[in-house]
Amino acid sequence: MPLRPPAGFISAFFDPLNNPNAPVSPVATAGDADASIAFTPPTNVGGSAISLYSAISTPGGVIGSAASSPVTVSGLSNGTAYTFAVWATNTYGPSAYSVATNSVSPSGPRGIFAGGTTDGAGNTYTNTIQYIVISSTGNATNFGDLTLKRRSLTSCASTTRGVFAGGRDINGFANTNIMDYVTIASTGNAADFGDLLSASTLYAGCSSSTRGVFGGNDGNVIQYITIATTGNATDFGDFSANCYNSTACSSPTRGLFALGRTSVVSNVIEYVTIATTGNATDFGDLSVARQSLAGCSSSTRGVFGGGGTNSGETNVIDFVTIASTGNATDFGDLTLARTELAACSSNIRGCWGGGIDAGYQNVIDYVTIASASNATDFGDLAAITGYSGRNLLTGCSNASGGVQ
Repeated sequence: MPLRPPAGFISAFFDPLNNPNAPVSPVATAGDADASIAFTPPTNVGGSAISLYSAISTPGGVIGSAASSPVTVSGLSNGTAYTFAVWATNTYGPSAYSVATNSVSPSGPRGIFAGGTTDGAGNTYTNTIQYIVISSTGNATNFGDLTLKRRSLTSCASTTRGVFAGGRDINGFANTNIMDYVTIASTGNAADFGDLLSASTLYAGCSSSTRGVFGGNDGNVIQYITIATTGNATDFGDFSANCYNSTACSSPTRGLFALGRTSVVSNVIEYVTIATTGNATDFGDLSVARQSLAGCSSSTRGVFGGGGTNSGETNVIDFVTIASTGNATDFGDLTLARTELAACSSNIRGCWGGGIDAGYQNVIDYVTIASASNATDFGDLAAITGYSGRNLLTGCSNASGGVQ
């Protein structure tokens, strides 16, 4: 970028001696078809207060403006790499451009699927992490590897990080208490996060934008983490009964847990307020009692799909309004009846991947969360040697209802 006033901004009041200096230390963060550019305002504001900050993209010359940091530049192309320069404007005109930012590539909301098993006997575990762009359709793409091959794990996410917790370790087929994490907007292998309170095959995880909450594990324990840091989990409270094969979803304030199995296959839904601690409270009932289902959400609606009943796998999807209480209502059907599946979502779409019916499935399907209807084919999970489907995996995203 040339260090000169941006073209087209010279006014009748332009005075180079009174223009502001350029903003400093600009840093770009990619979004969905946009980018946010944070910066430090200049110490020398010139002859009058700064009234506007602007940023311009390279390539494309797309401009965004704001009264303070950060500036959002919208209308970018997902998958294209951009840098940005920022300038300040006061009564006398614009500053020079700042130095260029780091390079970023906007992307649609990402859903992550991780772990699971890859053989008919359920004895071959995987550490594979794969992702989809939720706003599109297509097959999943390889992301990287978990720190440990395992199944029956759970997960949660913020807008930046996905955290994977617990599961059954391939080494001796024992439960593990490990947590690991990835930066969702990038790709790469997971890194150690900390430990759960105990070795667990957890089936339920949800989150707000800052806190992840896990529950289940053949018990009634609920625990939480702060997603942006690393460290061990902390006790949150208890469910009303011992439960496992559960699922969860959330709004920015509430986490809902469908308890899966207590002493019997259950239809119970309970909720917690994520920002506090305490025991779960009764919310209502699923439309069909089932276990090993998968939940996802917008910021207002929770949607539960699939699962196993006493008579076999089901394709049932039902939904609730998270801010209220009450029983779930029929939403529609998955493309395939299955259990042991995983889900992820944006604030608009819910996606379900994998699972078991008579065999192992690699199917991904989706719904528009605001509109009750049957699911539509999205694509397939990435194939692994020998088998293309997997079960007992987990899913999360950087755009679910809990982080809006």
